[in-house]
Amino acid sequence: MTEIEVPPYFLCPISLEMMKDPVTIPTGITYDRESIEKWLFTDKNKNCPVTKQVLSNPDLTPNHTLRRLIQSWCTLNASNGIERVPTPKPPVNKSQITKLLNEAAKSPQMQTKCLKRLRSIASASETNKRCIESSGGVDFLASLVKNNSTSTSLEACDHDGFEVTKPSDEALSILFSLQLSESALKSLAVKNGEFIESLLNVLRVGCDESRAYAVLLLNSILEVEEPTQLLALKLEFFVELVQILHNQISPKASKAALQLLINVGPWGRNRVKAVEAGAVKVLVDLLLDSSEKRACEMILTALDQLCQCSEGRAELLSHGAGLAVVSKKILRVSKAGSERAVRILLSIAKYSGSSKVVQDMLQLGVVSKLCLVLQVDSGSKAKEKAREILKLHARVWKNSSCVPIVLLSSYPS
Repeated sequence: MTEIEVPPYFLCPISLEMMKDPVTIPTGITYDRESIEKWLFTDKNKNCPVTKQVLSNPDLTPNHTLRRLIQSWCTLNASNGIERVPTPKPPVNKSQITKLLNEAAKSPQMQTKCLKRLRSIASASETNKRCIESSGGVDFLASLVKNNSTSTSLEACDHDGFEVTKPSDEALSILFSLQLSESALKSLAVKNGEFIESLLNVLRVGCDESRAYAVLLLNSILEVEEPTQLLALKLEFFVELVQILHNQISPKASKAALQLLINVGPWGRNRVKAVEAGAVKVLVDLLLDSSEKRACEMILTALDQLCQCSEGRAELLSHGAGLAVVSKKILRVSKAGSERAVRILLSIAKYSGSSKVVQDMLQLGVVSKLCLVLQVDSGSKAKEKAREILKLHARVWKNSSCVPIVLLSSYPS
C-alpha cells in the first residue's frame, strides 16, 4: 500500500494487510477483525488460521494496545501519506439487542425503528450478526415474516403517499443478511414449524425481492434439515419453486431454486412432484437460453435426477427441443456438464428407448455426438456412458447413413 515499511506485527496473519481493528482470539493470535470474522463466520472455518487449533468459542477480544500502536505509527508517518486508522465502534452486546427487541413490541412505529436499527447493526460486522442471532433476533424476525407473509397488499403509505415496505419484507431481508449459522437454521425449521410455510406464502404473494430472499432462505434451511423432513414436501412447494425459475427474478434466486431441486431430488416422490409441477419443461427452456457454465451444469444435474423417473423422461421427450438441447450441451459446457448430459441420454436410451425415440436420437444428431464423445477428451465417465448407450442400440445405429463415416470409426463393437 506504500513504500514505507510496516512493522510485521501490524499485519493480519491472514491477509497480510495492515490491521484496522485488531482482535485476539482464544488461541492468543491477533487478527484484523474483518479478516478473522470472514474466516470464521462467512467462510465457516472452525480453526485458528495460524495454530490450526479448533475454536469451540470464537470470542474476539479487542487488542487496544496494538490498535493504539498502529494509530501512533500512522500519525508519525502522516507526512508520507499514511492515513490514521480510526477508532472502531465497539460491537453490540446482548443487552442492547434485547432492549431493542423489547421496545419493538410497544408500537408499529417502534417496530419499524427496530428493523432499521437491526439492519444497521448487522451491516457493521459479523460479530454483530452473531450477537443478533444469539439474543433472540432470529425468532423476532421470523415472527414478523409469519405474521405478515399472507398479506398481498402494502402495509401502509407514508404521509406523502409513497409506498412503505412491509415489516415482513424488511424482516426477511435482514434474516437473509444475517447469514445464519447451521444451528439457527435448524432452529427455524424445528422450533418454528410454520416458518417454511410462511416462506412458501412469500413465494406465492410476495414482491420479487422478497420472493428471492425466501427461496435463498429455503435453500439454506433445507440444506441442514433432516432427510426425513425432505420426504414430506408438498406439491405446492415444487409449484412455487418452478414458478421462481420461470419468472427468472434474479440469477441468485434462480440458482438457489435449482440447488433446492437438486437437494430434494433424491428423496421420496419429490422427483415425480417436481415433474407434475412442470419442472422439466421450464428446465429445458432455461437450458435453451443459458450459456453460463455453472447454470448449465445445475440445470443438467436437475434434469438428470428427474429423468430417473418415467414421468420425467416422458416430459423431456414430449418437449420439442428436449433431446436436441441436451445433446447440444455435450462438449460445450464442461466435462461435468457433458457427463450429466450423457447420463440423461443414457436414462432415455435405457428405459424409454422405443423405436421412435431411437430413430429420433439418430435424426437429431444425438448418436453422432455420442460417437464424437469417444474421440475427444470428454472425461472418462462421459466416455463410459456414451459407449454404453451406443452399444444398447448398435443394431439400429451402427451402420446408419445419418452418422458420418469419420465418427462411425469410433463406434464400439
